[in-house]
Amino acid sequence: MKEQFKKFLNEEQDPKAIEKITSKLTDLLMKGEEVGYIAVQKKPAITVFPDSIVLTNKRIIICKPKNLGLSMDFTDYTWDEIVGTFVKENILGSEFSFSTKTDIQASIDYIPKIQARKIFTYAKEQLDILKNPVVTATPVEEIVEPEYEEEIDEVEEVEEVETEEVTSFAEILPAAPTYTETFEPLPTQPSQPAGERKLADLSKEELFDKLQNYKKLLDNGLIMQGEYDTFKKEILSYM
Repeated sequence: MKEQFKKFLNEEQDPKAIEKITSKLTDLLMKGEEVGYIAVQKKPAITVFPDSIVLTNKRIIICKPKNLGLSMDFTDYTWDEIVGTFVKENILGSEFSFSTKTDIQASIDYIPKIQARKIFTYAKEQLDILKNPVVTATPVEEIVEPEYEEEIDEVEEVEEVETEEVTSFAEILPAAPTYTETFEPLPTQPSQPAGERKLADLSKEELFDKLQNYKKLLDNGLIMQGEYDTFKKEILSYM
């Protein structure tokens, strides 16, 4: 852990203060939490137990020694609580401050200017990350076209089987009988009962009566017009 925090000694941080903070942070850091920067207070007069501020990827921690350096108070604020950070440069160092959503104002003064600028920059980066989180693109799975070739083959096979079955039934069933209807022609002349006299033997009066009888049959729908005309023509030929 001591080797890990040596990188924070390049802006004139007090080595003793860094060592004390390092020993305390061992049990304070959460899983996945990494220290980004440590700034140590440097007052004009000699300060045996300076305050310090630690910035991690998850929060800001203000460290204040007490009881002659035997213990230390820690106050932390997560980045989602913080609404703004500020740096005020003075002749004897700078003051770093920040405000929270609950209107809490926290600050630490007499921070060397270089350290103050570093913590201000790191704080801005963390707030920007919080406002604009990096979205990891989810890889698009390759769309696999379903295979239909086998299914089509199966359908064709079924159709072939059905065709064979129909053919076999056609072979088994006997051929339907063929019916031919015959129609006898209508008689061209009225049938005469046995013993009835021929037209040539009838007188004109008898022929006229016979024609009148055919006319009544036509009017009553018992014979067709064609039949009546045939009878009429034959009778008139003898009159």
